Amino acid sequence: MRTMGPRLPTLPWVVLAALLLQWPLVFNPGYFSHDELQWAAFANGDLLAPWRDVAAFQYRPLTFSLWMLLSRLLFDTPIAFHAVLVAWGSLNAGLLFAVGRRFGMAPWPAAAGALAFATSPFAALVHGWVGCIADLLWLGGALGAVWLVQQTSRPLLAGMAAFTCTAIALLAKEAAFAIPPLLALVWLFDGRQRRWLAATLGAGMAAAGWLALRLDVLLHAPREGSQYILSAANVPLRWLEYQLFPPLVPVLEGFTTLQRPLPAAIAGALWLWLQVALWRADRRLALLCLLGGMAALLPVLPLSSSWNHYGYAFAAITAMTLAAAWRPARRSGRAAIAVFAGLTLLHGLVVTLGIHRVGQVQARFSPALAAAVHSHSGPMPLRLRPDPDAKIWIFQRLTHDIPRYDGIAIGNRVQLADGDAPADYRILADGRLVRLR
Repeated sequence: MRTMGPRLPTLPWVVLAALLLQWPLVFNPGYFSHDELQWAAFANGDLLAPWRDVAAFQYRPLTFSLWMLLSRLLFDTPIAFHAVLVAWGSLNAGLLFAVGRRFGMAPWPAAAGALAFATSPFAALVHGWVGCIADLLWLGGALGAVWLVQQTSRPLLAGMAAFTCTAIALLAKEAAFAIPPLLALVWLFDGRQRRWLAATLGAGMAAAGWLALRLDVLLHAPREGSQYILSAANVPLRWLEYQLFPPLVPVLEGFTTLQRPLPAAIAGALWLWLQVALWRADRRLALLCLLGGMAALLPVLPLSSSWNHYGYAFAAITAMTLAAAWRPARRSGRAAIAVFAGLTLLHGLVVTLGIHRVGQVQARFSPALAAAVHSHSGPMPLRLRPDPDAKIWIFQRLTHDIPRYDGIAIGNRVQLADGDAPADYRILADGRLVRLR
């Protein structure tokens, strides 16, 4: 009698598994930072996404239009909002699985790589923070370009598909400048086929047109935050931070990677062990991991700080190359992959639970703040003093430049008090407010 073996993973299976693995992000009752609250206020006002304002420093009309639409529809139901973004991220993981399969990966390694990407500390922030819609869009465009080119052998169609996907991705975020070098690497590593050369040229044409329109603004316009200051001197340090961040389990955000020298040194030793393992398993995979990761990070390496969401595409490439290297790796090599991957997945869980925790705090704090401002009869600003066990960075973000919340004007009517300075309210660690006078 014929026996049935285990069913092989398929694209729907991967998408569903990614969704289930990210359930704390879906069932998040609140939001992570100030920009989500800002855009909710914008969505309920008269602001429109500036499609014609190409002189704006952050010209991301597709991102901002979609963000306002989703905020208008879903902001009052955070779980529904997060469900949309996590489902979107899970679809990106499914598309990554499909791309890996077309490149010749076996079903289980491709599924493992896609799910490791979806649960990485990079993806956790992107899928859990509404402010990362741009990253969901541009990586989706990059994966879409690769998948479409995989479906055709005709160079003209490949070039047109890559041009279109890159142009759409650039309307979401400037990080899409990584698409042409990524496609060039595919051409180099996939037999130098004409379709990949045409795709590289098509994507390059879209990027070149964008640069012709926007280069002066990108180089010389006033920055909307110190993290956007560009310098070639930042490149080595930023690259190092992205390599070391994945196994640093306690670190929530990438820009703090090097603040703890001993853990960073241990992460560096693990990273070197992993590179040796990859080189011994398959030199092409080792080179693809390094060069692909560099290409994915290329637009963000000159910036003055590293952030999880900037490494979203980097995480996709790293996860898939590690998964592909498992079978040809030696026993010691598999140990290196398992340790690095295990710590990275644990790190992703820490980031996921951290985002959920911030959402719980925000869900209590912001309504309480709006009520306190509305009922306050004394002089403004309303002064709030965080308790010693409260994470002050959460409340710095949740009070930063918020125009309105629940119809109540906030703006500069709220101020955090330092130390023992006079205050109107205490902020408890869980986000509740206690009146002091």
